[in-house]
Amino acid sequence: MSCPKCAGPVREPDLMHGEYRCLRCGPVAPLHVPERIGAEIMASVVERVAADGESDDRPGMPLWCPWPLPPGWTLTGVAWAGDDRAGVRATLVACAGPAPLDGGPADLIFVAEEPGVGLGSRFAGLPGPDPGPQVEEALTDPGPGHPERLPHAKIRVGGHPTPLWLVRSETDRSAYAGEARGMWLHAIAWPASAGHLLAEEVVLHDLTEWTPSELVYGAPSPYLHGQA
Repeated sequence: MSCPKCAGPVREPDLMHGEYRCLRCGPVAPLHVPERIGAEIMASVVERVAADGESDDRPGMPLWCPWPLPPGWTLTGVAWAGDDRAGVRATLVACAGPAPLDGGPADLIFVAEEPGVGLGSRFAGLPGPDPGPQVEEALTDPGPGHPERLPHAKIRVGGHPTPLWLVRSETDRSAYAGEARGMWLHAIAWPASAGHLLAEEVVLHDLTEWTPSELVYGAPSPYLHGQA
């Protein structure tokens, strides 16, 4: 387990504190990242996330995955943030394949999270736990040459057209943020040019509703294991 906001170590609840804590960030929903990825591991995470949604009166947390995967792409990681007391508060799915412009290697992750978790902001390199201020800025100031407040990317999420807004991120990546099912949705791509993939017909499917047996798994994403 690690901190979803800074990737640092977390302390388990004790007599003084009833929640997991990061020495830097305070109380957090601990992030669980399997070391490997494959059908059995994915099934285990799906079961954990789905069970939490069935036992709570709040909406279940989705596991957003591109489906069908773009040509040549594989699934490279999965993670979730939360604990038995508070439940699942965020999920992450990682995939990798050829970049849309030059065909070089590219990585893409999708994060669904409740406000305040900070997982998407960590991978995007944003200040604060949520992208709200930057999304608001994109809505109020679309930039030169954009008289209308048009989204920077449109994808289909759970069957619905969903706008995503480009937010300021580290220069080695591109990051988009939006909302789906009343939760934050982040899409972060490495390198930055790989964000052009979101200009194509990307469809996100919730793996807790159905996990395709045709999913192809690749080497674990380095961005889930210390590179970001």
